[in-house]
Amino acid sequence: MRLGYSTNSIGDIHPLNALPLLSDLGFTSLAITLDHNVLNPFSSTLPAEIVRWRAALKAAGMSCVIETGARHLLEPLKKHEPTLVTADQTGRDRRSDFLKRAIDIAADLDALCVSLWSGVVGDSAAEEAIWQRLTETLRHVLEHASARGVVLGFEPEPGMFIDTLARYGQLLKRLDHPPSLQLTIDSGHMECMGERPIAVVLQPWVHHLVNVHIDDMLACRHEHLPLGSGAVAFAPFLATLAAAGYTGGLHVELPRQSHRWPEIARQSANFLRLVTMASKGAVCCR
Repeated sequence: MRLGYSTNSIGDIHPLNALPLLSDLGFTSLAITLDHNVLNPFSSTLPAEIVRWRAALKAAGMSCVIETGARHLLEPLKKHEPTLVTADQTGRDRRSDFLKRAIDIAADLDALCVSLWSGVVGDSAAEEAIWQRLTETLRHVLEHASARGVVLGFEPEPGMFIDTLARYGQLLKRLDHPPSLQLTIDSGHMECMGERPIAVVLQPWVHHLVNVHIDDMLACRHEHLPLGSGAVAFAPFLATLAAAGYTGGLHVELPRQSHRWPEIARQSANFLRLVTMASKGAVCCR
């Protein structure tokens, strides 16, 4: 497993300027959230930014994944909109276009995956109609990902149409288990949604994993907490990942702590190393 950090959890400076400290702390993977000032896929300077990012990641010895959860990149006044389940077809097409651009960036950076989610249902349509919106739009994105050789990591998210691993399983079945659609999980989200014990619930899905967001959380409360301050049982969770041979990133995701990211990064790195070393059979984070 690779110790990782999320750019959405770095505040006050450009994430590129944080790479030297993260590298010194032992982080070897970066979850890059595309946003207005971070590899904006709609910017005319994107080609030059990709060159800059490739060089910086190489110098820091880091791999990366691409995240598509920026709050207001597509719509300034509506968080996360439009999505794959937005009622308006034009809105869904905008999300699809954005995801295809993210896939192109991932290909250019040799990213391990592009992480995405379904979105929140904002109207009273029947569930089957929502499924149709999601699967039809996602099929176009999957085609582009396959053509570019990029894997997608679909993340169940509290409050969204796909919010649990069981719902992710339904999505896979409806799409006939496409090989390019794998899984991103968030340790806190599983706790929040009552998918407990996390290590047990995750076991049937662990070989689908391409990306892990790591944070603490309390049941029924979607608030990302520093590691060790919530209810997540990290030792068996990390032991399950290690036993399955997961070699991807454990990306610390604490956006509400971004104002003190150096302290949080140091604490998180120490916490994860201690827990992994204490977990029988676990492989210590690199």
